Amino acid sequence: MSRSNPTYLALTAPMIPLILGISIYTTDLQTDTFLALNYYAQFFPNWIWAWLTFLGNGWGIFAISFPLLILAPRLLSAGIISGAISGLVVLILKPIINLPRPAALLSGDDFYLIGEPLLQNAMPSGHTLTAFAIVSAYFFSIEASGRKPLYLLYLISSLVGVSRIAVGAHWLTDVLVGASLGIWCGMMGAFLSKYIPDSRLSPTDLWPRIISGIGIICLYMLLTTAIDFDINKPLQYGCALLITLTLIAFTKLQKFDRKS
Repeated sequence: MSRSNPTYLALTAPMIPLILGISIYTTDLQTDTFLALNYYAQFFPNWIWAWLTFLGNGWGIFAISFPLLILAPRLLSAGIISGAISGLVVLILKPIINLPRPAALLSGDDFYLIGEPLLQNAMPSGHTLTAFAIVSAYFFSIEASGRKPLYLLYLISSLVGVSRIAVGAHWLTDVLVGASLGIWCGMMGAFLSKYIPDSRLSPTDLWPRIISGIGIICLYMLLTTAIDFDINKPLQYGCALLITLTLIAFTKLQKFDRKS
């Protein structure tokens, strides 16, 4: 596991979407960019955008990442730490900035909406911030030589951001600012996770057991709650199966460790 810090370029790169988002907000492009992206997104079926939004939900991305509890517990730990940091950032910034969402300013006939209209606390996009935070945590937690395949995850995170515009929940500015803050949150999570001793990542140690407990809570949420949209239910059931299989394997690993 690399313990090198992010480069200066990596630390400053998130300024690009941040500055772009601020620039769009301070011009007349705010509405135009939203309406254009929202319109062209309609050429794709609703379930695509709903499932992409699911990947930006904390429960959704945790469920998909859950097998890392066995395969790469430090990576999963970085993601959890980053997710906690990003959640705190969203909790603090949204009510402070308190900007209206598209549904609060535009007529329902002007744009396409999936699900119930959301009116307040637009910036930053929490789903986008979470997606970029988790992906960045994974990206910066591994050796630089092995990061190339993870650029695909950044593409998926970008599509998560687009999905928030496609469903009518956020302006492009919210997405850009969320992506910027998310990358920084991910860097912080990756940095902090490096200080977890290897001995604390064993299946029989307390921290992995706590994660498994969170997995059980996530399993309950997936089976009893519609996460973001009702159309996500098939994806939720698939993720529930993934968590269940991982928990079974995790339990067997603990028995194996006791014997050895």
